[in-house]
Amino acid sequence: MSARGLALLVSLAVAPSGCGYALVGHGITTDPSVKRIGVPLFKDRTGKLNLDLTITSRVIEELQKRGHFTVVQDDTGVDALVDGEITGYVVTPVSFQGDPGATQASRYAVTVTARVAYRRILPDKKELIWSNEGFSFRDEYDIGDSAATYFDREGQSIDRIAQGFARSLVAAMLEAF
Repeated sequence: MSARGLALLVSLAVAPSGCGYALVGHGITTDPSVKRIGVPLFKDRTGKLNLDLTITSRVIEELQKRGHFTVVQDDTGVDALVDGEITGYVVTPVSFQGDPGATQASRYAVTVTARVAYRRILPDKKELIWSNEGFSFRDEYDIGDSAATYFDREGQSIDRIAQGFARSLVAAMLEAF
């Protein structure tokens, strides 16, 4: 291979690594002063049984997976605090089956909306790092052939939506987007 061919090959191999795109953020992963994060139970304004417990525990699990800090379900003795309030839980039919006179929903969408704020705890104040007044996550599930499976499918969907909600929330907080 000629020197010109080798130079072309090397420049092509290096070019994709310098595409000019980069993630920019100053989230909790870049702050070495944050060693302990508190995630108290999310407030629930929806009345959906155990939604607050499920979402709070998934957020704690997701933070534990991603950081070099301790996560506790408390608001005292922490360097940072994640406050959450679940403001919406909406179930909407998105697909139907059956005869025109006896149509029933066969697939539902569940959307959970929350207010979330991440604050650094300083000796004299709480410093807002990241917040979202309308953070939402949506999931869909099939109802199945029997009406008896409806609540079982909805429960499974709540667990899935809590997992996805937590994953998206923590990613947004970590990158401070």
